[in-house]
Amino acid sequence: MKDLGQLHHFLGVSVTHSSAGLFLSQRQYILDILEHAGMQDCKLCSTPVDTCAKLSYDGPPVDDPSQYRSLVGALPWLTFTRPDIAFAVQQAVKRILRYLSGTLDHGLRLCPTSPASL
Repeated sequence: MKDLGQLHHFLGVSVTHSSAGLFLSQRQYILDILEHAGMQDCKLCSTPVDTCAKLSYDGPPVDDPSQYRSLVGALPWLTFTRPDIAFAVQQAVKRILRYLSGTLDHGLRLCPTSPASL
């Protein structure tokens, strides 16, 4: 076994150390998904779910169903560091991608606490 020092990257998760704790992010993974979907320059949105959703026909079916399945399959992995999208993963893939594009630097902050506190 070899000590490689502080953890910086593991299974696609970037780890940043600070005095406040750890910050986990999947920025590059989000960029890869956006590129795979051809949505690098998409219009951004501020929430992962449309708060005024109405059932409607939103354009033609996808050209490549396997690409759609691949994108949908990639999103659950993001819920590890992005619990803000856990519910929305099942709601609207394109909206989530637009939201992720505008929130690339969001992640999960882990702060040290005393074992006696919640």
